[in-house]
Amino acid sequence: MTTVAFQGEHGAYGEEAIFRGFGRTATPLPCKSFADTFAAVAGGAADYGLVPVENSQAGTINDVYDLLRSHDLHVVGEVCHPVDHCLMALPGQALSEITRVISHPQALAQVDAYLRTLGVEVVATYDTAGSAKQIREEQLRGVAAVAGAGAAERYGLEILARSIQTVKENVTRFVKLSRAPGPVPKKPAKTMLMLGLAHQPGSLYRVLGLFAKAQANLLKLESRPSRNRPWEYVFYLDLEGDQADPPLAAALEELHDLTAFCKVLGSFERDLQP
Repeated sequence: MTTVAFQGEHGAYGEEAIFRGFGRTATPLPCKSFADTFAAVAGGAADYGLVPVENSQAGTINDVYDLLRSHDLHVVGEVCHPVDHCLMALPGQALSEITRVISHPQALAQVDAYLRTLGVEVVATYDTAGSAKQIREEQLRGVAAVAGAGAAERYGLEILARSIQTVKENVTRFVKLSRAPGPVPKKPAKTMLMLGLAHQPGSLYRVLGLFAKAQANLLKLESRPSRNRPWEYVFYLDLEGDQADPPLAAALEELHDLTAFCKVLGSFERDLQP
């Protein structure tokens, strides 16, 4: 059986995404933090990891990008998983009795418009499903959690409101982590890489020009502080295509003369769902 580490408790969106991306025979391994998830894969406690990199509403999960740099793991796939947030509390609680709402910061950001209509105290926790679990274990009255319907079922909570996300078409993109490179990807393929640039005018322009010349469509460009010196950055790029495709391979070879460092995180089949 394949063991897959994820951040959160059983019933979290990360666990749902595992079943979506690895099948129902996968064994989810809950981890307290994203760092623990990476460590579980790197240390061999899990065969794979599944971590979110961006949400269609709330944007990039910066902590995960920083961890991609600090661990020698490969990205071997992606899972795009729809997010449908619910408000849940102990059975018998009315919506008018709720004075506090708890959940992961990303989930709270995705339902901010709805929460403002309630006039409640909003408290960030480490996990969506973990918030539901806390309400059940501590029998917290007057407190509601934002999580998926699966968490309400698992922890015996009552759903007070469904589909409360501000943008109804809400999707989180997860990436699969492995200690070994993935197989040759099926089409359509995507390549993720990270690179550091010399602090010179036009450095990024020249790099992007290589990919334009190779007809490699840029899907995402993200920057994070390098943590080496102030005002220096590491860039993360998502490109259409497999790193072994001749035009993209040639562009990647030329990158070495334009960058301080360059690492291909992996090439894999794109998930075009939902």
